[in-house]
Amino acid sequence: MTQPPAPVALATDQARTRLHELTVIDVRTPAEYASGHLPGALNIPLDRIRRALPEMRHASERGDVLVVCASGARSENACKLLAEQGIATATLVGGTGAWVAEGHDLHTPAACDTRAGWSMERQVRFTAGSLVLLGLLLGMLVHPALLLLSAGVAGGLVFSALTNTCGMAVVLGKLPHNRPRAADLDATLAVLRSR
Repeated sequence: MTQPPAPVALATDQARTRLHELTVIDVRTPAEYASGHLPGALNIPLDRIRRALPEMRHASERGDVLVVCASGARSENACKLLAEQGIATATLVGGTGAWVAEGHDLHTPAACDTRAGWSMERQVRFTAGSLVLLGLLLGMLVHPALLLLSAGVAGGLVFSALTNTCGMAVVLGKLPHNRPRAADLDATLAVLRSR
């Protein structure tokens, strides 16, 4: 049995110099992608990668594929999943955050073309903070047992940090504003097939 290809990590400068020859896949939510992405990047959210396996395989056979997200964690997970399917990819170290920190521009579509939104990290921070405040408020005003809501969120955040996963991001990713429209994903897959 052959070993799956090991994912490669590219630094921002390496990716920038090779950007013209790479197929760039952004695995963030459509709202995050709309707020700014690497030039030429195609949006296939992480939870839709399995649907895109044939197109991803085709793209990797024709050239190198770079997978990006906001910080590098989701793209690393995508690269591992793709490697298990025998698809060679690379991830951008530090994601779009590192790209911007290095002074490189993100492409932002015209406002009328797309729905811009908060990054997933910002959505998670807002939701977690709101739930903690709600738990504290309900614990003080209604019943002390409701403080467990705040404790549960705190425990989830610790677990998230230890495992480098985020269950809250998975749940938030299923909200309508974070979901790709079927036509958007189909169009992206068609572009990927034609490369």
